[in-house]
Amino acid sequence: MGIPAGPLAKLAKARRRFEGADWVRWGVLAVPALFAIPDARPWTWPLIALVLVLSVPALWLIRESRPRWLMPATMVAVVAAAGALWILQPSSWTSTTMFGAVFYTLRVSDRIAAAVSLAVASAAILVWSITYDLDWLNALALFAVLVVMVLLAANRRSRAERLEQTELALARAQTASEEHARAAALAERTRIARELHDVLAHSLAGLALNLQGARLMLVRDGASEESLAQIERAQKLATDGLAEARKAVAALREDAVPVERSISDLLTAYRLDTGSRADLTIEGEPRELDAAVGTTVVRAVQEALANSRKHAGGPAVDVTLAFKTDEVDLTIFDHQGHRPPEPPSPGYGLRGMGERAALLNGKLECGPGEDGWRIQLTVPA
Repeated sequence: MGIPAGPLAKLAKARRRFEGADWVRWGVLAVPALFAIPDARPWTWPLIALVLVLSVPALWLIRESRPRWLMPATMVAVVAAAGALWILQPSSWTSTTMFGAVFYTLRVSDRIAAAVSLAVASAAILVWSITYDLDWLNALALFAVLVVMVLLAANRRSRAERLEQTELALARAQTASEEHARAAALAERTRIARELHDVLAHSLAGLALNLQGARLMLVRDGASEESLAQIERAQKLATDGLAEARKAVAALREDAVPVERSISDLLTAYRLDTGSRADLTIEGEPRELDAAVGTTVVRAVQEALANSRKHAGGPAVDVTLAFKTDEVDLTIFDHQGHRPPEPPSPGYGLRGMGERAALLNGKLECGPGEDGWRIQLTVPA
């Protein structure tokens, strides 16, 4: 039995709630700039336009972006543009945009981007205070607001990390529970196979031997052709039954795992090992594949994930398994954030994958793409 869906469903709901305020984030950044338009001066129009354009990526702030530096750089630029607009047009509410952008930058960025955004915001507050001759108490209040943004961002980031760790722990517990149930099912199947082998197979083997002895005795005593034919038919039925019993025992002892389940298990292990995203997309109607085809597909995913760990440090991976009418199409793409260099020569793993595909009259294509390494395997099935 697996972990009940309740905890995972609650986590997913919390994550949706945590990541679902896309339009609120955009509004915090863009609406103050819109309110600044009626009183805008000619030299502030470019800054207003820049803030509005750069606020659009906030709709995808929590989601993974490529390249990774794009979102932090955008948020830092919003901090700078909003701070400049606030200084040039002090009657506007663009300070809200600046503080909001600092908050979002601290939530999603590394230390460098966070430090830059804090430095830019602090400089804007300092310049504003000096330019408009602000007393030290009000200036201190503005810096206090900045400190509050830091604390709020740290709290939200800590909450997101706790949610992720809890989700990962539940996924591991669910995987362990499924493995335990699978082991129990295998043990029961092995017990049934053993009983079937001991009772049915032994009985049929003994029956076949006795019928063979009876046929030889009838031949020795000169029995009729009809009697011999009946004994031979009975012996053939016993022999065929013994062969079928052995096949049934072999089938019970073999745990045939669907290809999509095997790939999903590999991706789960990759996620737990690297901490990166690894998703499987199934296209078409899944069906049982020939053992050789299934082994080739699973080995291709295994080799691709091993290469991603070894050569790219474990980036995010997308795997697509398409069940078509006469073939199976497997695509593996790891998102490294840049175009990887061409290898001097294909490794033994890639050569082995190509040889497996050639034996099945399939084809293997692999090479660098704009965002990472791409492998496509097509085999008849």
